[in-house]
Amino acid sequence: MSEQPIKIGYCLSLSGPLASNGKTARLAHQIWAQDINRRGGLLGRPVRMICVDDETNPKRVPEIYKKLLDEDKVDLVIGGYGDNSVAPAMPLIVERNRYLVALMALAVNASFAYGKYFVMIPTGPRPSEALTEGFFALAGEQSPKPGTIAILAADAPFSRSPVAGAKEHASHHGFRIISEDSYPLATSDFTPLISELKLRNPDILFLCSYLNDSVGLLRTIDKVGLAPKIVGGAMIGPQNGSIKAELGPLLNGLVNYEYWLPVPKMMYPGISQMISEYQSRAAAEGADPLGYYVAPQAYAQMQIVEQAVTATGSLEDAKLAQFTHDHSFKTILGELKFGAGGGWSEARVLQVQYRNIKGNDLSNFRHAETQAVVWPPSLASAALIYPYANARQNS
Repeated sequence: MSEQPIKIGYCLSLSGPLASNGKTARLAHQIWAQDINRRGGLLGRPVRMICVDDETNPKRVPEIYKKLLDEDKVDLVIGGYGDNSVAPAMPLIVERNRYLVALMALAVNASFAYGKYFVMIPTGPRPSEALTEGFFALAGEQSPKPGTIAILAADAPFSRSPVAGAKEHASHHGFRIISEDSYPLATSDFTPLISELKLRNPDILFLCSYLNDSVGLLRTIDKVGLAPKIVGGAMIGPQNGSIKAELGPLLNGLVNYEYWLPVPKMMYPGISQMISEYQSRAAAEGADPLGYYVAPQAYAQMQIVEQAVTATGSLEDAKLAQFTHDHSFKTILGELKFGAGGGWSEARVLQVQYRNIKGNDLSNFRHAETQAVVWPPSLASAALIYPYANARQNS
């Protein structure tokens, strides 16, 4: 193996509100780098990951990528986790004409239409709609059918796309929006917002939130006694092992999106080994103890880069982008292909209902019984318990 490493540069949120997910992605990337270096590296050279903390501050991202390209002279760049870490980098990536595989950013390329951008997220070619399609499809199938919806979202870039998708689905299914509100990310007391919603009594409560506010919202819903017929949709947080354990039974009845869970139909080749290695190291890294949400996507993100570099025998951005457009990839998330806009050619977002959670021990979530896949039908492991109050009582 050559001593000259291939340097791959990027940023992640290793501190701030998204630190847990950022640390999870970094650990998955480290596991991939160790795996690839153990096999002889890329193009006969060792891989070196250069990861910079953006502190969950989008304003830091452009300067980080400029330094990576101009001073650190990285060979390749990848995208960090989420819109906050990816969208601010895009103007520079486009200007420099670089190949970029991003991680779990939603609809970032809609405004850029950049041909060398790809993203590891199972929301497919219509990301705004795909994230919550199942949530609204499930609501629309119930009898009696719910009629009204309240939308409550964090005032953050991530929220714009899911909220737009929610409005589209609400219109399609004939749900009447009776309330739409947002709150600052720094909000710690949700009582006034939830108390107001209790007075309005919506049939559907659609929530779009980050990790800490997801906890605050569900605690307050329980405290105030708000009981719509279906609750959830686009909450970031319930997918995270630490948040699952913190909330415990307060999750019961919630319907929310997930990207991967250890259900039989999703145990693709290599994923159990990767998850096992990840979980053995997560505590020491301060990462999500389970890793089901971010770690498979992050590891597969690097498998895309690995296979493109290996197949082309090149680090040239144009060659890598063309190969990624034209070919399918074998990953720990199964076989994938990218479509228009750089998203997956087909969506594969799960809707999960949390149920039968008896306490706050993490062991509640190491299996799929407490996290029933209720949509799509092709991957479902159980039927939806409806309404929300019944799901709470049955748990």
